[in-house]
This record gives sequence, structure tokens and C-alpha cells, in this order.
Amino acid sequence: MTKTASPDFPATEILSLLDLENIGIDRYRGYSPSSAGKQVYGGQAIAQALVAATRTVSKDRPAHSLHGYFILAGNPKKPIDFQVERIRDGKSFTTRRCNATQEGITIFSLEASYQLSEDGLSHAMAAPVVPDPETLDNMHALVDRFRAFLPEPAKLWLEKPSPLDMRIVAPEAMLFPQQRKSAEQFIWFRIRGPLPDQQALHSAILAYLSDMTLLNTALLAHGRTIFDPQLQVASLDHALWLHDAFRVDEWLLYAQESPIAGHARALTRGQIFTRCGRLVASVAQEGLIRLRPIN
Repeated sequence: MTKTASPDFPATEILSLLDLENIGIDRYRGYSPSSAGKQVYGGQAIAQALVAATRTVSKDRPAHSLHGYFILAGNPKKPIDFQVERIRDGKSFTTRRCNATQEGITIFSLEASYQLSEDGLSHAMAAPVVPDPETLDNMHALVDRFRAFLPEPAKLWLEKPSPLDMRIVAPEAMLFPQQRKSAEQFIWFRIRGPLPDQQALHSAILAYLSDMTLLNTALLAHGRTIFDPQLQVASLDHALWLHDAFRVDEWLLYAQESPIAGHARALTRGQIFTRCGRLVASVAQEGLIRLRPIN
């Protein structure tokens, strides 16, 4: 089953991706888009598993956190089945577990927690000061600007049709990390909408997008990128905390950093802010970064 994006509604593909098929009691099936690469994108597994789990939860309990482990690389040519386990339905919190399988083999496992809205103490870190997204090049402008210097995989990634509008602060450091040794980067992003108003949908799409570019942050400190053929790079686990309501069809700032790398693994963290500086989500991910033998 393949799906293609509509030119008059660029978000059609991602909405279709998250519209899982019901195949039984607490069982759902998802598919990869026609534009998928050789493996299932990690953010897709996260988002689809979250959608499956959320379908078993009362609508007055939004997700506030999820934790997932990537176990095996998924095959985008095959459907993914999601089995939800109802761990607990408490007075305030609901817990769900979801296993994603292909042909009976688990490729991803997720646990998610949901909570009734409550008032309480409140504080938050301030957003970093960065240029506005409108002042930054879009992906196509970046390709035109750096075409002569980009490796072919980077060109293909930047030119790939997508419902995502992404603006990179300091793109030179991301595309040519030899120029900087700081393991941090800032990215504005939004889905070209408009999207429906359901917060659960916006949360699922943010889960999908939260996996993007994180591990590349760790590589910046070493003058490398994910396009380096001498590296094997893969997500190992992923955690997402949802602090407040937001819309992914409005500009969000993804502030990313990598505090440590070692033993062929790197830890990356991210904070996601609205245009007005409100912190709405936090992310953490550990990934495999393995040097390939040079023949």
C-alpha cells in the first residue's frame, strides 16, 4: 500500500501515514510511504505506535510522555502490525505498551503515559535567541546555494518532496561540520498545513518529526555528518515528553545538543519551543555511531 502527497494539501501523505487500519481488538496496521528509503524511518515507527496506543485511551487524557526502543530495522515494503497492551487505567494516569512487528518479529517497542489535565506549579526554560525562520533559506534554496559542495546523498535528502518546511540556523555547520566543533544545532520546522485541530494528531506528528537530525548533532563535534560513508548510524532508543499543547502547522524551534559520545554510542537531547518561546516538548535519544572498517 503506497500513498503520495497531494500538491494542494502537502500534509496529505503524513496524515494518511498515521491513519492506521484496525485489524482486531487493540490491533492496528500501518504502512510506509512510497518515498521511504531502505529502512523504516524511526520517527514513523514512533508516531504510528503512539497513534495505536492513543486509540485505546479516553480523549480527555492526552499523552504526556513516551519511551521507545528500536530493536530491528523495519522493511518499508511490508506492513507493520501494532499490538497495544492496556497496562493501567488509573484515576489520573493511563499507561499503554505497544509492540510493532513485521511478520511476527518485533522491530520497535513503545510505552506511553497519558494524564488528565491538572493545574499545578509551573516554570520553564527560556527559548534560545535565534534568527526568525522567514530570514533563513528553505531546503531548495540551500541546495542552490551549496550545490557545488554537497555530496549526492545530501542533495537528495534536501530536495526530497516533503510536507515539512524546515529552516536550519547556521546551515554551513550542519552541511560542513568541519567548520565548527560545537555539538549543538537549531532548526525551525512546521508542516505545511493547515492541519485538523485534534491535539492527539499534532502530538503524533511531533513524535514523527522529533527523530529527525538528532544524531547528526553528535557528529558535528567530530566534523562529520550522517552522509559520511565511513559511519554506521542508527537510533537505539527515543524518549519524548509533551509539556503543553501546540500545533505542528505553526513554526516550532528544535534546539538540539549532544552532551556525550563514546563506546560507539552518542546521547542527544532536544527542546522544542513555539514561535513565542513557550517550551512544549523535550526529547532524548541514544544512537549508534560506529566507524566502518576502511578497506
